[in-house]
Amino acid sequence: MNKPILKSGPVVIGAADFFARSRARLGFDVPPALYDPNIIPASGDPGTDKMLEIVAREQPVRPAAVLIAVVDRPEPTILLTQRSAHLNDHAGQIAFPGGKIDAIDASPLDAALREAEEEVGLSRDFVEPIGYLDLYGTAFGFRILPTVAKVRPGFELAINHSEVDDAFEVPLSFLMNPVNHQVHSKEFRGMERFYYAMPFAERYIWGATAGMLRVLYERIYSS
Repeated sequence: MNKPILKSGPVVIGAADFFARSRARLGFDVPPALYDPNIIPASGDPGTDKMLEIVAREQPVRPAAVLIAVVDRPEPTILLTQRSAHLNDHAGQIAFPGGKIDAIDASPLDAALREAEEEVGLSRDFVEPIGYLDLYGTAFGFRILPTVAKVRPGFELAINHSEVDDAFEVPLSFLMNPVNHQVHSKEFRGMERFYYAMPFAERYIWGATAGMLRVLYERIYSS
């Protein structure tokens, strides 16, 4: 299966409009489901949610945080990473900077900023946090709270190759255009799993990353 999901038409993307909408629609209230083991967070995708229910019966669903770093360029972009090929979890996949929330982190926001510094060297001096997106459950046992942030151009990255092979930017206009939101499928434990994918040039953006981008589109532009 390989087709776009068209709940509404393409949107015109401007940096000022995107940031204004984000500030109006996002905040910093931490959802109880981030830490409550009795609540299984949803992704909005029935297939992923069903798999997470199965995983949650086998292991704890771990809290994590990621940074959706929107770079304030004339044509705004989102900063993404390609995870190192040797990692145990999600090796080689496209991801947002981020990871598990540690005890040292004062908040999910602090965890996202710390992970972005550790993985790609993005200094928090360039980052203006805007607010949390919806909590997102993944089929691999994570409950992820994304922080949407405005990033000032001029930063220099320093890739930590023990965690990340590469970092790159994708135009916000591409990622927020529902024409580019495809649904792909594969088998998981005898069931057909459906998931979002947003192929861009040679990059295959899919799974939780594409799912959170879809949530961002719906939260900022569809309501």
